[in-house]
Amino acid sequence: MTLMTLSLWPVLRGAGLTSLMLLAGCTSVQLPPWSTSARGIDVETTREGRTTPPVASAATPTATPYPSAVAARFPEPYRLYDTPGLGSGRSTWTNASELASWLREQARQRKLTAPGQAAVLRVGTSQEGQAIEALVLSSGAATDAASLKATERPTVLLFAQQHGDAPASAEALLVVARELAQGKLRPLLSRINVLIVPRANPDGTVKATRLTNNGFDMAHDHLVLETPEAQALAKLARDYQPTVVLDAQEYPAVGAFVDPLGGLPKADAWVSYATTANLPEFLTKAADEWFLQPLVGALALQGLSSNWPYNTSNLKEDKTIAWGDLQPDNSANVNGLKNRISLTVASRGVGLERAHSQRRVHAQVTAITSVLNSTAERASELAQLMPYLDLEVTKQACQKDRVIEAQATPTRRTLQLLDASSGADKPVSIETQSARMLRTVRTRVSPCGYWLNGKSTQAVERLRLHGVQVMQVRDAAALLGDFYQAKVPTASVSNTDATVSVELLRGVIDAPAGSYYVPLNQALGNLVFVALEPDSPNSYFSQALIDELSSVARVMAQPAANLREVP
Repeated sequence: MTLMTLSLWPVLRGAGLTSLMLLAGCTSVQLPPWSTSARGIDVETTREGRTTPPVASAATPTATPYPSAVAARFPEPYRLYDTPGLGSGRSTWTNASELASWLREQARQRKLTAPGQAAVLRVGTSQEGQAIEALVLSSGAATDAASLKATERPTVLLFAQQHGDAPASAEALLVVARELAQGKLRPLLSRINVLIVPRANPDGTVKATRLTNNGFDMAHDHLVLETPEAQALAKLARDYQPTVVLDAQEYPAVGAFVDPLGGLPKADAWVSYATTANLPEFLTKAADEWFLQPLVGALALQGLSSNWPYNTSNLKEDKTIAWGDLQPDNSANVNGLKNRISLTVASRGVGLERAHSQRRVHAQVTAITSVLNSTAERASELAQLMPYLDLEVTKQACQKDRVIEAQATPTRRTLQLLDASSGADKPVSIETQSARMLRTVRTRVSPCGYWLNGKSTQAVERLRLHGVQVMQVRDAAALLGDFYQAKVPTASVSNTDATVSVELLRGVIDAPAGSYYVPLNQALGNLVFVALEPDSPNSYFSQALIDELSSVARVMAQPAANLREVP
């Protein structure tokens, strides 16, 4: 075993270095020295090569939902982007047929202008039958998952418009697709592979609504996978195994913040990474130092402001805000549980219609380009980090405590808002519940795996969509395990009760042929734990994928059973 040697810039941030070293322990995978980089995107330059600061554009002004004094705080960028939906005089965003043609043209141009491969894949179908498509860009031998893996380069998955009322995110990915296929970002494809899904929710886009056709917010459907749209993204990620995942969104620019906080949000972009329980510490450190910090710096170089996401309470008298999201249901948190660098970039846009469209796209393109650059620059470090994380998670089975419940930490911070009338800066000191600093409330020792009865086919299907290894019992077996029992004096507990409280009873599990065993000694062990512990937030029991507490049990010793993997 090799002791991991990390140079975690102790002069700048020595506090915590010792504990991180101890956490690393001994492993057969050696991590590279930890270094930070301030580089972000290559800023736009004039023909003379000088950096040009953002200035107001001469573009035709668009009506805004607030006074001109507020609008003046968000001048158009010096660079104007050109997509079907951003064309001069255009009053509608890029439609489905234009988007499909754009992706195919970028694939064609990639093949014409540079060595390598490009293709458009149909990765899923919306509830109303619309295609969900991905553009694959690589310099490998082909565009299938095995060929991208054979390049031994990190793959970046970019997707946008999970919410139909976030159109600028999709327009930004069209810009990035063109720059990668035939523009200034082409050289990156010698070091990374890229998957681009510009429109994850085509039905919601047509209706300009946040939700999918069945009324789900798919942005919070990445663990349970109820919607075919979220399933399509999960299958794509399962097959292509991206190292980095970025979810491009837009956040509300008006409305929700005026009443409780007395101001409008100021940030051009909300940027964040995974902040849920049970994440490997080095994954969070890599997301912060290798990706988020350069991204924030890149935005600042372009005169764009950024902030961590926050949400206000539904209660008008409650001035506390949630600083980030700790629930294991959004893309960033679920992909973090899969040991991926997972980021969210939300430009300031919902409620603006077409106002500030160029600036919104500019913020997204700047942030996404920074992430692509960071991935290329850190390719060798990421190649060492990822197997290390997978191994560390695998080793937790049968022995290490995992978190069942965590809470955000109360803090107080000054939030930079804008006065809704004058546009002047309006700093607000406010109580926050920060998901960046989680407090452990309850833990439970990791079992070796989980037994599921033979009726749990829906839960098995969803786990397999994530890429989880699931075994089926071929011959009846007896397994040492813990059964769940509700701490309430009722005969049964509804699986719609997300706050069920349980206790564990040790016993022998009679595992008939056809039932299932889900081992925890696999890289996705953290995701399995969150999904199958019934009192975990968003568990498969609370979401009715598992019908009864008696349908699942914890296997507390390696099973001596005849098992076969579910294909």
